[in-house]
Amino acid sequence: MHIPDGYLGPITWGALWLVMIPVWIIAARKLKKDLKTKNVPLLAMGAAFSFVIMMFNIPVLGGSTGHAVGGTLIAIVLGPWAALIAISIVLIIQAFFFGDGGITAIAAESFVLGLILPFVGYYVYRLISTNADISSSRQWIGAGIGSYIGINTAAVVAGILLGLQPILHPAVEGKFQYFMYPISISVPAMAIEHLVLFGFVEAIVTLSVVRYLQQTDPSLLRIQTKAVSIEKAGGVSA
Repeated sequence: MHIPDGYLGPITWGALWLVMIPVWIIAARKLKKDLKTKNVPLLAMGAAFSFVIMMFNIPVLGGSTGHAVGGTLIAIVLGPWAALIAISIVLIIQAFFFGDGGITAIAAESFVLGLILPFVGYYVYRLISTNADISSSRQWIGAGIGSYIGINTAAVVAGILLGLQPILHPAVEGKFQYFMYPISISVPAMAIEHLVLFGFVEAIVTLSVVRYLQQTDPSLLRIQTKAVSIEKAGGVSA
């Protein structure tokens, strides 16, 4: 779901920069408070994993690209705020050094892929797996369903952002300055590709890794579970 420069007008990308800057600050503060030093390498590995799978992107009809992200997986292990930071860093690197996604669109992409995707995916996962043992099948089933719903929600939001451009920036002398297709085209184009292809890729990757961790190192799946338990108890996870 990388969006090139010139597809979003300044009203959209400017507004999303204003939204994401305080969100990034909140996320950084939460990580400083909650992320244990020994888990920092996991955050780096999660960012590297997301970077690699996002490089395999395929153009879609909505004026963007489709690909797996890994955001829900990072959120399951380290929490959605950690996923937001990891994915945002990946998007910045890809935009500046690889020309993958626009620089002006970094905040918009971070909103879609770093905020919407992992938060939706994580809380769907939590809804399904709450009170389930780490070895329970509800863990990997919830991970798969959560990641599928998360990436498809993000795809719809990306389609809406693109489809709003003809409304916010109408054609001048028959020419559109930014993305020209309406929501009726951009949303189905983004949604269909992810519903039938990329959503399943994301789900299979996520549930496979969670299933693997259940069998080899279930302690990794307990990191975020413990953090949530401490937060509910009113303590501090350091």
